[in-house]
Amino acid sequence: MPGTRKLGRTTAHRNAMLRGMVTYLLENGSIETTLTRAKEVRAMAEKMITLGKKNTLATKRQALAYITKRDVVVKLFDDIAPKYADRNGGYTQIYKLGPRRGDAAEMALIKLIDAEVKTEE
Repeated sequence: MPGTRKLGRTTAHRNAMLRGMVTYLLENGSIETTLTRAKEVRAMAEKMITLGKKNTLATKRQALAYITKRDVVVKLFDDIAPKYADRNGGYTQIYKLGPRRGDAAEMALIKLIDAEVKTEE
């Protein structure tokens, strides 16, 4: 169930970390992090993209309340969300990268998938 991992942090620290990571993901398209963090970021990023697809004043305000940069919210509503207009979820993809050298934590790359849907002819 998404949103139940504590990630070894207090609630405020965890929420701030996830907000920053979601903002960075939407800004750059991909981030490298641990697998459990990537799974949490995926859940929130997909919620933000779904808000972007509705494109109302209320959803813009909800996105601004979570995403930390105003220009990322503009990019979300103008560029990112319209690419996924015909898609019902599944906007991100997680690739496992193997263990981290220092502490052997399982690393992962989370990225926004290409919105181009391949049609069979």
